[in-house]
Amino acid sequence: MTFRPFDDADYDAVCTFLIELNESDRSYVNWNWARFEWMYEHPEFDKSLRSAIGLWCDGDRVVGAAIYDMYFGEAFCGVLPAYRRIFPDVLRYAYDAQRDDAGLAVAFETGNEAARETAQAQGFLPIDQHETVMRIDLNRPLDAALPDGLSFASLDPVQDAYAIAWLFWRGFDHGEDRAQFEREEPIVPRVRKHFDPQLSVAAVDASGEPVACCCVWYDARTDYAYVEPVCTVPSYRHKGVGRAVVYEALNRAKARGAAQAYVISDQTFYENLGFTTAYRYRFFRKP
Repeated sequence: MTFRPFDDADYDAVCTFLIELNESDRSYVNWNWARFEWMYEHPEFDKSLRSAIGLWCDGDRVVGAAIYDMYFGEAFCGVLPAYRRIFPDVLRYAYDAQRDDAGLAVAFETGNEAARETAQAQGFLPIDQHETVMRIDLNRPLDAALPDGLSFASLDPVQDAYAIAWLFWRGFDHGEDRAQFEREEPIVPRVRKHFDPQLSVAAVDASGEPVACCCVWYDARTDYAYVEPVCTVPSYRHKGVGRAVVYEALNRAKARGAAQAYVISDQTFYENLGFTTAYRYRFFRKP
């Protein structure tokens, strides 16, 4: 067993580790390969800290990891089942290397008593912060039509970087001032190694302007898809557009082999689409 700090050459190995981890214990699906890949190229992810990600390896295989979430202060700690003995070391490392001025918070699925007990033995205490993962069965019919005047399109995060950034600006409620957007939002093409642009489904108006989108992530080594992100510009909300783009993206993932899909959310929007709560997580913090 060896330890090493993460560098970019470990990217695929970390994705493979997260796939293996969720194959053996789906309660860790709040941290899956797609969440890692989405985060790694997110504009808020502090890549300057990435050598603080810790990896425990058996030969070339990653069997445990401590990964900070965007920046220091929150972390994911996980180990493959056959290596549970190293979990206390992973947790101690995360606290030492990835805490901020307020300490470190780590989320555990509510049924994972062993991890919770290990954390509490190291001084982590439960706090009033929770996370929910919802699930939908893709074997059920998922049918929804777009309103008249809209059509489906795929948005490529490299070729359509400006259109995606402008859609997210409006869809996540930053306003409709394009001049402000262009002053404040850097347009950076996002190259995510395993992302299929055909699973980035947008609704576009007659001029080709995107008004809503849903990105879904799928890897053929898994039976699940992951939803992240979803947004609709304010003027097109409550018209069935969001439902239509989510269902279209999920149906495309189903066609590639996904049997179910997960989203980290507890929003009524997803419940209305047929998602149900699969896992609940509580955060524990050590100051």
